[in-house]
Amino acid sequence: MTAVDERRLAWAYLSTVAQGASRSLAAAIAERGVVEVAAMVRAGSSGAEFAARMGARAHIDTAATDLERLARAGGRLVTPDDDEWPAWQMLAFDTLDTATDSEAQPLALWVWGTRRLDELADRAIGVVGTRAASGYGEHVTAEIAGDLATDGWTVVSGAAFGVDAAAHRAALGVGGATVAVLACGVDRAYPAAHAVLLRRIADTGLVISEYSPGTTPARYRFLARNRLVAGLSAGVVVVEAGWRSGARNTAAWARRLGRPVTAVPGPVTS
Repeated sequence: MTAVDERRLAWAYLSTVAQGASRSLAAAIAERGVVEVAAMVRAGSSGAEFAARMGARAHIDTAATDLERLARAGGRLVTPDDDEWPAWQMLAFDTLDTATDSEAQPLALWVWGTRRLDELADRAIGVVGTRAASGYGEHVTAEIAGDLATDGWTVVSGAAFGVDAAAHRAALGVGGATVAVLACGVDRAYPAAHAVLLRRIADTGLVISEYSPGTTPARYRFLARNRLVAGLSAGVVVVEAGWRSGARNTAAWARRLGRPVTAVPGPVTS
């Protein structure tokens, strides 16, 4: 096994065991190297610092299988060691003094599609909003996302019903690039009705997640997904979002990360 293969397997293992971001784990990797930290977690010798969070899953080592299965589907694992890691966009997470351990930048990103992540994130705008979009909301979303894609911007969204789907479809409709950020493994179509849409996105853009293949959706993972939509974007457009909606959470993350936020509240007749 080459050193590169060993590192990638270590990243994949830690991504699966950690199940999300971890500021303390990232610090340990920076200090000791990903291979050594993975070996410590696997052996149960990482100490109390990681035992509470990862001890119950430390025995789960599906890294080789996950990497092979994703490679067959046209995907890969992108890590901070890789040239295509969007380091500039991720840097904003490191400036958050009040962030919790799980609000750090992702350990790694599982990616489905052939485009380079750093190139798509270089000029990207997040377009998010309500799942129960009105006809007006879907129309405005399509115009905004279509114009952005035509001008060479990547449209980033969460592949949900309503505004998210309208944004992705508009970008695809003009031959533009779009990125779908999932709250589950990239091998799982969620929602299931968007299986074809996600495949189209992967054909010309990317479907990404910080969760390893096979991971199922969960509420906290949607909230974590929102921070990545904001983090990968130079700004966020919110269309018809409720006061307690996930889109508003994305807007809040954008503000924390220093990204401008704009909004289309809805029609004047609403």
